Amino acid sequence: MTTWTEFAAAEPDLAERVRNCFAVRKHATLATIRRDGSPRISGTEVEFSDEGIFLGSMPGAVKAVDLQRDPRFALHCPTVDAVTGEESAWIGDAKLSGVATEVAPGPGGSHRFALDLLEVVHTRVGTPADHLVIDSWHPDRGRRRIERR
Repeated sequence: MTTWTEFAAAEPDLAERVRNCFAVRKHATLATIRRDGSPRISGTEVEFSDEGIFLGSMPGAVKAVDLQRDPRFALHCPTVDAVTGEESAWIGDAKLSGVATEVAPGPGGSHRFALDLLEVVHTRVGTPADHLVIDSWHPDRGRRRIERR
């Protein structure tokens, strides 16, 4: 497992692109695993800091209960559409997956989770705008770039 801080030190340009994708809007989409094994998606706010990535929730929220029981997560940035005719200028979209660890509770008993990473992916339109560029990173294999037409 790798912290955001470790990842950003190893891959600063990819980390910056991913962080920019998460900064376009306030709410990201979090996927957790329900007790019966089925997926659940929830809106969430994500905090990037020098200490790592964190997310929180209200006391007893189902997403927090899911993470307490099974800490695996997937997180997708807020999305914005590419401008027609300027697709290569689109900042793309970003996804993270890994394991959440509950840290000191927040105000009023709210939940706060630190996120450790197992995968980071940034997808964007290439130049010319006739293909996708997918940059992905995994702690066991490092960074890989794929172009899809």
